Amino acid sequence: MALRSTSSTDGGSSQLVHPVDELLPPVRLFGTGLQHVAAMYAGVVAPPLIIGAGVGLGPGELALLISASLFTAGLATLLQTLGLGGRTRSRIGARLPFVNGVSFAGVAPVLAIAKEHSPKDALPVVFGAVIVAGALCFLAAPYFCRLIRFFPPVVQGTVITLIGVSLLPVAVNWARGGESPGAPGYGSVHAIVLAALTLAVVVLLNRVLRGFWQQLSLLLGLLAGTLLAFPLHLADFGAVRDAQLFALPAPFHFGAPVFDPAAIISMCIVMVVSMTESTADMLALGRIVERPADEAVLAAGLRADGLATALSPVFNGFACSAFAQNIGLVALTKVRSRFVVAAAGGILVVLGLFPRLGAVVSLVPQPVLGGAGIVLFGTVAASGVRTLAEAGLESGSNVLLVSVSLGVGIIPIAVPDFYDAFPPALRTLLHSGISVGCVSAVLLNLLFHHLGPRARAAQPSPTP
Repeated sequence: MALRSTSSTDGGSSQLVHPVDELLPPVRLFGTGLQHVAAMYAGVVAPPLIIGAGVGLGPGELALLISASLFTAGLATLLQTLGLGGRTRSRIGARLPFVNGVSFAGVAPVLAIAKEHSPKDALPVVFGAVIVAGALCFLAAPYFCRLIRFFPPVVQGTVITLIGVSLLPVAVNWARGGESPGAPGYGSVHAIVLAALTLAVVVLLNRVLRGFWQQLSLLLGLLAGTLLAFPLHLADFGAVRDAQLFALPAPFHFGAPVFDPAAIISMCIVMVVSMTESTADMLALGRIVERPADEAVLAAGLRADGLATALSPVFNGFACSAFAQNIGLVALTKVRSRFVVAAAGGILVVLGLFPRLGAVVSLVPQPVLGGAGIVLFGTVAASGVRTLAEAGLESGSNVLLVSVSLGVGIIPIAVPDFYDAFPPALRTLLHSGISVGCVSAVLLNLLFHHLGPRARAAQPSPTP
């Protein structure tokens, strides 16, 4: 485990500080924090855009919903990185460089809930269900985290690889223009060339730059790609001109929450899926930053997810969960300080309060994000492969565990409508390749290494 020493001003004994707890100088802190925001911005604003369109919101209220998502994502990220409480067992927040934002897992169930209610009543019903689901996550955290004993390196490596692989189609879609097939400009030569140029710039900058500037290679690549986009007519300042300068979140702007049993059940299922993915993400991040996530850290992180989710609807936001793309950024830049991600959380809060600043960040076109995303998500997958290399794949049972879990995890990625004939509650789980692969890996690990006389014989003897 890498530790860095800091000397006291009086020349006394030095103090060892883990890179996760290292406080960087202000310029580096802001620059690397802004890079995290740039990497996640599209993922934060996409769910409210989809949901707002689904419930028939006008441009003004849609902008408010986006600002609310940025604001609540910032609060959730601050909660995860800085934490509340001193005692590890009861702490809220993983205190890792862990980014939180609006969960994509909840988009489809939210749209399904909206179809059952009038546009005026849909969001209060959704917000009521999200509050209850967040409370469930908070209360279940100390029990759910005990699953860590079923996450040895072979399971962790499988899940980390799946996280990267499942995100790569998102980057590919961004590279094609980020809109649905058939939309103007989707899949155009200009969009794909812009994505390829951005990818090339990020790789070259990472190769030729050193130190702090190398750590900013992704942000510089996004800036270069955006500048290239203007002559190709793939970016404009219209969104900046039309955005409000300042907007304070109004609690329950769309009405007081309504607690509908069917909606609550649906969102609780989504929350269990999000808890599974957050657990996998924290395990992955713990290995990357060389501070393994134990039961206490997982429980603290899940409590933060639950509390942020329960409070988010107060400010017109949705369920909060981990953003795996930022794990790739930590692995790429090797900047492990949680205060960098806390700075990103602060920037998100400011963007939520000043929509015009958020619109400036949104100038980055989807193809540019796609080119950078291939680097980010590929880095996550590579981290998983590295973990698998350390996991003892000379064992036939481990090879079978990895092959089956990767196979079933890739099914919903390769064929998104594969499970469309299943009941809606099951589809919520099955449409997430990360969750399906994670459940498969845990069950196969249980079968091969925890059940039966051979598995018991392989277990180490208890220490007297």
